[in-house]
Amino acid sequence: MSLNLAPDEPAAAQAPTPAAAAAATPTLASALARTARATATATTEARAPLTPSALRAVVRELAEQPDQWIHLVRLSTEERWYQRLVADDDHEVWLISWLPGQSTGFHDHGGSRGAFAVALGELEELSLGGPEQGLLIRRVPAGTARAFGPEYVHDVRNTASGPAVTLHAYSPPLGSMAHYDLRAGGLVRTSEEGPEQW
Repeated sequence: MSLNLAPDEPAAAQAPTPAAAAAATPTLASALARTARATATATTEARAPLTPSALRAVVRELAEQPDQWIHLVRLSTEERWYQRLVADDDHEVWLISWLPGQSTGFHDHGGSRGAFAVALGELEELSLGGPEQGLLIRRVPAGTARAFGPEYVHDVRNTASGPAVTLHAYSPPLGSMAHYDLRAGGLVRTSEEGPEQW
């Protein structure tokens, strides 16, 4: 599959609203709705968060349907480009592109469960495996999906020579993200951001 991606367009000019994206891609909306219905358990007050394995199923299914999102992808030399595809009460889905050298730095997900699938290209994921394992480095090629619980902290980066495209799902939707520096004694929290910065 060839990548025909538009470079560096301002976010305001390129990002349709989640409702517009869902309306333009009814198959995407219905597939995500089916997956959410099949995996979410409703409570009397609010729906329970989706499990990491349910989120993995969401991003895997979507990664296998590039016709639903490839036309939205942009590349940015300034930083990773991203666009929210779905914003529901119990989960959200993001589309992200990565040029070589772009990374997230170590970060958490504000208590949300999550999963990501590499649809195109290849990424590398760093995490701490505990005192006996130290720093874990995983290669995450196209077709691979990773899922994690609410306390997970990792750094995802494009160390390959070409661009990458990923799909990410979080439940509940992200409310904050803390950033960390990796130092000799472990991870040290350095900052926090909220939805107004995305």
